[in-house]
Amino acid sequence: KLQQLQLSGMAKAYRDQLEQPRMQELPFDDRLGLMVDRELSERENRKLSRLLKQAKLRYAAHLEDVDYRSSRGLDKQVIAGLTGCSWIGQQQNLLLTGATGTGKSWLACAFGSQACRQGYSVIYKSASKLYEELQIAIGDGSLPKYRTALSKVHLLILDDFGLAPVEPTVGYTLLDIVDQRMQTGSLIIPSQFPTEHWHSMFNDATLAEAILDRIVHRSHRIGLKGESLRKQAAKA
Repeated sequence: KLQQLQLSGMAKAYRDQLEQPRMQELPFDDRLGLMVDRELSERENRKLSRLLKQAKLRYAAHLEDVDYRSSRGLDKQVIAGLTGCSWIGQQQNLLLTGATGTGKSWLACAFGSQACRQGYSVIYKSASKLYEELQIAIGDGSLPKYRTALSKVHLLILDDFGLAPVEPTVGYTLLDIVDQRMQTGSLIIPSQFPTEHWHSMFNDATLAEAILDRIVHRSHRIGLKGESLRKQAAKA
């Protein structure tokens, strides 16, 4: 009957109790509590697996593994303050800047993984891939559906921002997406360019101002420093 009710965690815990005579000596409330704990744990694990699969993160990264060498310029207290992901619930953004190879994408994926562990839905996309998908959606008429799907996600990671120019046709759609995200979720934007140079990525200055005003002024910022981690690995 537990299986019929889709309480597979409780069913497994009950079987375990039957196989361990000492467990049967526990009071009823204790045994029931253990069964409920098992059910909750399995449901949380299934949800986490589903969220991580949906996120399609570039790296299997975790905040517990962040490298805090002084040369990288990372502040443990800043990272710790963002670990709870309350900033996502408050529709705030996270901007990660630094030279190529300093670990921006890895850190973005680590925050994405942490968001999944906190129960938030996440999608990872490179900026160029997003622009390409937006152009296709505009062309085949699926833009409303695509835009709605993005707006439902709690956290959108837009990697390598600035490497591809933002054409006006895509830019106005991007403005709509960013505008919706102010009400429904957050952004993580890793970029090798400092925020003061982001206006030059747009051909339309007015459009650039509208998009960046919505992103930058409600964001936490982390600047990564040091030599390229890929170069260091190659030397090693």
